Amino acid sequence: MNLVFSTRISKSRTVVPRCGISASRPASQPRFIQHKKEAFWFYRFLSIVYDHVINPGHWTEDMRDDALEPADLSDRNMIVVDVGGGTGFTTLGIVKHVDAKNVTILDQSPHQLAKAKQKAPLKDCKIIEGDAEDLPFPTDYADRYVSAGSIEYWPDPQRGIKEAYRVLKLGGKACLIGPVYPTFWLSRFFADVWMLFPKEEEYIEWFQKAGFKDVQIKRIGPKWYRGVHRHGLIMGCSVTGVKPASGDSPLQLGPKVEDVSKPVNPLVFLYRFILGAVAATYYVLVPIYMWLKDQIVPKGQPI
Repeated sequence: MNLVFSTRISKSRTVVPRCGISASRPASQPRFIQHKKEAFWFYRFLSIVYDHVINPGHWTEDMRDDALEPADLSDRNMIVVDVGGGTGFTTLGIVKHVDAKNVTILDQSPHQLAKAKQKAPLKDCKIIEGDAEDLPFPTDYADRYVSAGSIEYWPDPQRGIKEAYRVLKLGGKACLIGPVYPTFWLSRFFADVWMLFPKEEEYIEWFQKAGFKDVQIKRIGPKWYRGVHRHGLIMGCSVTGVKPASGDSPLQLGPKVEDVSKPVNPLVFLYRFILGAVAATYYVLVPIYMWLKDQIVPKGQPI
C-alpha cells in the first residue's frame, strides 16, 4: 500500500500528517552502527555481497522505481546528484530518465563505489568520494538531489538535508529514501541497536526546517510485505521537497555532531561493530520471514 502524505505551509499553521506507523522511542539510543567511521567499515565487508544479499530483501527494482517516481526525473538533461549512492543500484534507476553524463554518484565508501564503477550503464557518471553532510558541490548546482539508504548513517540528519537544500537550484527537488521506525517491539529493539530509523514525522520536520516546501512522504516496501510496516523497513519511505528560493538554507546549525578525525578506542569500536552487525542480521532475516508468510497466508488475509 502506497500512501502519500503532504504538508502545506500556510500563514497560520503548519499541517503535519498524523502517521499511524510511527512508535514512540527514547530520545537516545546506542545505534551501534550509525556514524561515518562505523558505516565505512561495515560496508567494507558488506559491499562484497550488498547487491545480492541486501537488495533482494529490502531494495528491489520495483521499489526503486516506485520511490523515484516523486522525484520527477522528467528531463534527460537534468543535473542530478545521488548522495550515498553506494553500488549505484539507485543510480541505475536514475539513468533510465537522465543522461548518465549529468549524474554524479557520491559516497564515503570506496568499496561501494568500486562496485558502481563496474556497471556499464553508469560508465559516464561522475563518481566521487564525499560526505553527505558536507557536499563538494556549489550552491544552486543541481536540478535533483537523490539519496537512498544513506540517512541511516548520518550523525546529524538535519545537516544532511540542509546540504540537500543548498546544492539544489531554485525549484529543484530533493528525494530522500530511507527506513521507517518499527512499531513491533522486537524490531524496535534491533532498529535502535543498529542504526537510525527515523519516524515519518521526523523526516517531514527535517525537510521543513531546512526550508523545503511542498513536502510529501510516500510509503514503499517489497510487494510480499503486503503493505506491512510494523517491523520497520530499511527502505520504507520516499520523502520529497521543493526548494523555494535560491541560495543556502535559512537554517543555522552549530558544529558537526561527529568529528571523523577524532581517535577512536579500538576495543570500543570493535564492541560496537559486533553488536551492530548482530542487529543487522535480524533485518536480513525479517524479509525472509515476511516472504514465507506471503507464501503461506492466503491472499486477502492480513499477515
